[in-house]
Amino acid sequence: MPFSVRPSRLRALVSVGLAAALVSFGAPPAGADPGFYEPPSPLPQGADGDVVKTLPSTFTGAKSTRVMYLSRDTANRAIPVTGTVLVPDKAWSGPGQRPIVAYAPFTAGMGDQCAPSKALAGEGGDFVSSFQSSFVTSLLDKGFAVAQTDYQGLGTPGEHTYVVREAEAHAVLDVLRAAQRLPGTGLSAASPVGVAGYSEGGGASASAVELAPAYAPELDLKGAYVGAAPADKAVLAKSLDGGMYVGFLGYSLIGLNAAYPEAGILDLANDAGKQLFDEARTTCTLDAVFKYMYKNSSQLTKDGRPVSAYLEQEPFRGIVAANRIGTLKPAAPVLVEHTPNDDVIPSSIGKQLGKDWCAKGANVRFQDIPSFSPVFSHVLGITGAQGNAANWLAERFAGKPATGNCGQF
Repeated sequence: MPFSVRPSRLRALVSVGLAAALVSFGAPPAGADPGFYEPPSPLPQGADGDVVKTLPSTFTGAKSTRVMYLSRDTANRAIPVTGTVLVPDKAWSGPGQRPIVAYAPFTAGMGDQCAPSKALAGEGGDFVSSFQSSFVTSLLDKGFAVAQTDYQGLGTPGEHTYVVREAEAHAVLDVLRAAQRLPGTGLSAASPVGVAGYSEGGGASASAVELAPAYAPELDLKGAYVGAAPADKAVLAKSLDGGMYVGFLGYSLIGLNAAYPEAGILDLANDAGKQLFDEARTTCTLDAVFKYMYKNSSQLTKDGRPVSAYLEQEPFRGIVAANRIGTLKPAAPVLVEHTPNDDVIPSSIGKQLGKDWCAKGANVRFQDIPSFSPVFSHVLGITGAQGNAANWLAERFAGKPATGNCGQF
């Protein structure tokens, strides 16, 4: 047992949370347009980041617009992605044009009902989604516009490519382009930009900042905040297995299978494993945690080996290597943070990411997020991350130099 809290007690706590979720995030409110998430067929021609369609949305303190925009998958094919562009009601009081921060959401789930743009508008997700709104609010309070992506396959047709490096980086960078091109916002191609995310979003933010020079060199990227990033999937395959959050390992396999179907990742599952994957495809975060906690992947494969054993052989080893974050020098200063006793993503992964970037000559600062509980420390770390991200990016947009601490962590 990784925690002192009994499984029965954890299940009770989660059950209460799920009940609250059903009350708070039940049926979509009147006026919601479910057809918005259906892309036109054929998909229109255009540049990456071009807006396909929009839908007025709601968010306290900001003009909120849902967008569908063009992006690219790992095979470089054009795909539709949805998200939200939010412009705060308060005037921008800083230098130059109002900045835009791409908010890369943390794990929302795999089902279309979990799309963060729906949760921000009060139409879906579970009660964990309130943390998404809190992070967005911390950025809006600084006067930044926020461009939030749903990533590939959340809301839109197809599987969500969960923690897939290129797909998530493209979605994050292209939602910035979409925000710059959205009429009536006061934003433009001259607007400076930043990126922020935690957990899955930390990985997406990290991927975006290191792929930006090649994929979106025109963006005036001032900095990126990277919180608790799942940078090394090989480590996570071992650390998540059999633990409370093993559902996220299932999410990762579904996401990698969606990006690399030729590898046949899910073909390795036995009947129990196939059932788990089919169910997990429809879940949001809490449901996955509740259903699959403490399962061992060796019970879900045809030959009884754990997932980590497969990842040591081809073609899976190559896929894991391609999705390792930290192999390219970031395009801008980066603040990397992690909770020392993170109970989902080991803090050693975040620290190694910072070291990898430092070795390439990047401007990196690594620091701990204080934690006051060994249980749920990963989730609770969001409360510190959101304020730190907003404050650090405010300094970058104000033109203050970023002080790195390479060699000191």
